[in-house]
Amino acid sequence: MGSRVIMECAVGGKFFSPIFSSTRSVAVEKRKLPSLHKKIKFCSSKFKIQASQAEAHLSPEAELQAEKRGSSTGVGVGELIWPSPSDGTPFWKKDFPSSGVSPEVFADVKDSDPKHIIHVTAEMAPIAKVGGLGDVVTGLARACLSRGHTVDIMLPFYECIQKQHIKDLTVITKYNSYHDGNWVPTTAYRGVVSGIPVIFIEPSNLFFKGQYVYGGSYNELEAYLFFSRACLEWMQQVTSTQPDIIHVHEWQTGALPLLYWDIYHHLSLKKPRIVLTIHNMEHYGECSKEQLSKSGLEGSVYASIDKAVDDRTIGHNPERLSLLKGGIVYSNAVVTVSPTYLKETLCTGWLASTLVRNRDKYFGILNGIDITMWNPATDIFLPVKFNDQKPEGKKFCKYYVQRGLGLASEGTQDGNHVPDITYKAPLVVCITRLVPQKGLHLISHAIKHIEELGGQMVILGKASDVRVQTEFEGLAKLHNQGPCIRILLMFSDELSHMLYAAADMVLVPSIYEPCGLTQMIGMRYGAVPVVRKTGGLADTVFDMDDQSNHNKANGYSICVCIYLFIFDRFVFEGIDEGSLNCALDRAFTYFREKPDEWNGIIKKVMEVDNSWNNTAGKYVELYHSI
Repeated sequence: MGSRVIMECAVGGKFFSPIFSSTRSVAVEKRKLPSLHKKIKFCSSKFKIQASQAEAHLSPEAELQAEKRGSSTGVGVGELIWPSPSDGTPFWKKDFPSSGVSPEVFADVKDSDPKHIIHVTAEMAPIAKVGGLGDVVTGLARACLSRGHTVDIMLPFYECIQKQHIKDLTVITKYNSYHDGNWVPTTAYRGVVSGIPVIFIEPSNLFFKGQYVYGGSYNELEAYLFFSRACLEWMQQVTSTQPDIIHVHEWQTGALPLLYWDIYHHLSLKKPRIVLTIHNMEHYGECSKEQLSKSGLEGSVYASIDKAVDDRTIGHNPERLSLLKGGIVYSNAVVTVSPTYLKETLCTGWLASTLVRNRDKYFGILNGIDITMWNPATDIFLPVKFNDQKPEGKKFCKYYVQRGLGLASEGTQDGNHVPDITYKAPLVVCITRLVPQKGLHLISHAIKHIEELGGQMVILGKASDVRVQTEFEGLAKLHNQGPCIRILLMFSDELSHMLYAAADMVLVPSIYEPCGLTQMIGMRYGAVPVVRKTGGLADTVFDMDDQSNHNKANGYSICVCIYLFIFDRFVFEGIDEGSLNCALDRAFTYFREKPDEWNGIIKKVMEVDNSWNNTAGKYVELYHSI
């Protein structure tokens, strides 16, 4: 069993000595301060955090205001059992409370003319999350709910969906929806996820069956064509009111605008207007005319350059369609997820000409993060809580992760002190999908360079490509037994929370990045971002040594040497390892040689407001405009 340490943490802006009972639980002293007091118990065998509200506590609105003023919101005191790599159960797989997110969200702003918004999406966090799409859908929906709007999410009822996160799941109706000449019996369920009403669509065929959200044995494109129509069929057959806005996301629901305007708007659905958000233009939803016809549309009608023909296939036999392009043409408004990515997509890529033709309805709105879900002051997965006013708990989170991953020795600790390794070795974290977009060669190079600099690095992520997975398995085998590097080829929401809290720096060396949530979440947890200047990274991270943006400076940009090789309309931008080295070198120098300035940077990045409450208003303005 690991050694124990009794620590002090900030509560209500003060420090005090803990008093332990014989049951190894500790009661936090009640104070007349703007904080929510809890009783916290750390159990050595299961690391079970048991939290109960004290008899007197503030309303959720007051809690939010207290946090905005910088007061602690339940920063706990406890007897902590340090984890070890030799533990039977990894520290991130031990028992945690079932839910750390309040079903209610409170905002300072209530909109005077609330709308009914239905999101139609392939992903939703935390129940069906693969990438940032799921986080964005959940965060935007919660923010609009908090502003007084009526919001629903429609989602396929995947066989693999994490049902434990769904409250009050019930069947609401059975109906039929068209596909490939047949009316398929379909069940609609209703439940609540993170405070958001969700309608789940389950066809009686094999669609959406399998162990994962994507990659089942069924035809995925046809499954999403069915889902898009089934959602409209549900609105027409089942609901007595019509939404103001149907908000679709990515290529998976790109056919819905076509189905709406060319079928359902001519029936009984008259009121809704359509917004399409494009989170990543890497995937076009390539589709044959015959496949689109299975949805009930005549596929050949859309095989023109001003509708949905895939520009990459013009002149080919056969030409093909793009569901994403069709969605752009048929939606009332199109949004991408950062202003810089909007500019980039108007200049490069297969969809650039389509976007230019539709420029008057194309907008760039920066994503936000859900600051209730991502909050180091209340995060259920952290061994010690902290905030921007009292960040001391972060060093304990770092050492906790170092101990659990075998990056620090297991010697007995002296009271509240952590060993020198926590202060001297910067911990760089990279949480990402291992796909080419994310700069795989730079991630691989960072492993070597960070080790040379005497730092530590943890990579958390999975690869969908077998070759990439094999390459990183080789790197893991080479490095994971050493003292500096850990490569964890998996996805774990629990561990990602702990890594953000532990990290001194978060690395995002993307080739292109439409928005990026990693750098925003990292800043929320006091991790200084080291990023390549592209897309949303350029809109959220401003270099420490950039005098033109000195007031906004909050990270390190990888200033890349650019080489242009122009052939027809393809532009390649080279990314070199030397530029990454330069950014890491500067960050490590600040960390080691300017500790006071580094602590100031930590405080500064934690104070940055990347919340959905800050950006949802732009979506609301857009909803009203259409």
